[in-house]
Amino acid sequence: MNYFRIVLSEFSESEKKILLNHFSNVDDSVFAIITPRQVDRGALMSRYSRTDKNMRKVFLDEFLQNENRGEEFYNKVLLEYGDDSVAELGEAQIAIEGLSNIAVKKIEDRRIGLSYLEKSSRYVAWDKKVNGAYKFFKEPDIMNSKHADRYLESCNFDFDVYSRNIQPMIDYIKEKEPIEEQKFKNSSGDDVLFSHLKEEEEIKSATRIYNATIKAKALDVLRGILPASTLTNVGITGNGRAFEYLLTILYSSSLKEEKELAQKIHRELDTTIKSFVKRSDDKHGKDLQKYLAELRETGNMFAKKYLKTKKTKDFLVEMIESESEKRAEDKIISALLYEQSPGVPYGEIVAQIKKTDLSTRKKIIKTYSGLRMNRRQRPPRGFEMTDYTFDLLTNFGMFRDFHRHRVLTLERQLLTTDHGFSVPDEIVSLGIRKDFEDCMYKSKEVFDLMKKNIPHQAQYVVNFAYKYHYFMKLNLREAAHLIELRTVPQGHPDYRKVAQEMFNSIKKVHPNLSQIIKYVDLKSYNLERFESEKRIEEKRKHLR
Repeated sequence: MNYFRIVLSEFSESEKKILLNHFSNVDDSVFAIITPRQVDRGALMSRYSRTDKNMRKVFLDEFLQNENRGEEFYNKVLLEYGDDSVAELGEAQIAIEGLSNIAVKKIEDRRIGLSYLEKSSRYVAWDKKVNGAYKFFKEPDIMNSKHADRYLESCNFDFDVYSRNIQPMIDYIKEKEPIEEQKFKNSSGDDVLFSHLKEEEEIKSATRIYNATIKAKALDVLRGILPASTLTNVGITGNGRAFEYLLTILYSSSLKEEKELAQKIHRELDTTIKSFVKRSDDKHGKDLQKYLAELRETGNMFAKKYLKTKKTKDFLVEMIESESEKRAEDKIISALLYEQSPGVPYGEIVAQIKKTDLSTRKKIIKTYSGLRMNRRQRPPRGFEMTDYTFDLLTNFGMFRDFHRHRVLTLERQLLTTDHGFSVPDEIVSLGIRKDFEDCMYKSKEVFDLMKKNIPHQAQYVVNFAYKYHYFMKLNLREAAHLIELRTVPQGHPDYRKVAQEMFNSIKKVHPNLSQIIKYVDLKSYNLERFESEKRIEEKRKHLR
């Protein structure tokens, strides 16, 4: 009898029946933990590492008759021993509705342990009112100040301009890119013009693809009008440790919205993973909150003392820092060969690779690049051995897309109206440039009134179209992922241009290594979502 059969022999038939309510099976060495309480699931996982019993035996002996066993265990481990990793064993999902684009970006700054799904500005229009009011955040400090009326006027004007131009923008793009000039697949799988489609279902399918593409394009163009106060929704999945740190960050914020969100999120997490997040606002949590506030104040003090405010030059993206090509290649090639070189220390591999000639290094990199058959086949980890730092000045709408990449270092400044704004060509062509610029100027007037005394709150009035400073430091492997993803044809034209320029900068300093970024798309497209919508429609057909 093998080990596993010996283990199973410990359980009676009645115990097996009980265990099936808490584990997916009782007759295999691989099983899912399905016991209802999240705290018990995590506690079982952690207890597992502190006993020689099997997990199902632990459950019967220690958890079944004690409803508070999970909490007791976490209280002991987390509070007495401070084993933070244990908090990663509890997971929760939280939905947050009606938070501003300021608050959602603060939440999404957390890179590890949390995953997000946010309402899209590409597929969902923000023209609906609730109880006669547009959906934007009425920031308490602003609403209690002399700026309240101007703030409301500015935000309402933004939403008025945005809302009344959705249909005209859709009509303009349809006129510019008529459906009759687009190609669709017929029932035989051939690409043909719309007028050549014969079957009713083909015509309906093509119309759906076209309308979805046009709407996405129109909303892409108009999103720059929206202010950062625009309310959105976000779903968060994550572990207890990450949620605990998120709560601490929000509790330490200078913005009332974020502090109130901390309280609400904490309240809801207490219903599922209370033991995992209790330290976010206890004595230790408050000490950490104080530390975070002091970091912010210290940064402000030194910035004011040692940095001079200068007029910013206009640029989109610039590479600020990179290694020499030879050094980067030595490190990357050495790392690529390390795993397959048993017994050879890394330092010795580097020393030998340094002696190779250029043709050999080119051959190695070209060979690795040739192995990739599509962009989802990521470069090996060896390509993480060199970094690039990019300084960016893009509109806030574009930042929201780059902000989703988390395997990098990203630091950002406060939103401002000081660096100007970008105007999409379609805004000019439709003849609404004046309305667009009026939105920007109204926002700037209100922002300038608030920024001296309440700079953090002043961000709420800034439109997505305003330019915004941030920098990104990332390794070559992550650069390949970001650039290839953000240059796909269906991507927003704003961030496609930035990603293309990032690629060109890398190619300039590392022409050999840049070959690994094999699936960059340097073309431009009029209807970015068109091919993607076609693929979605094909998948939809197969599901019917």
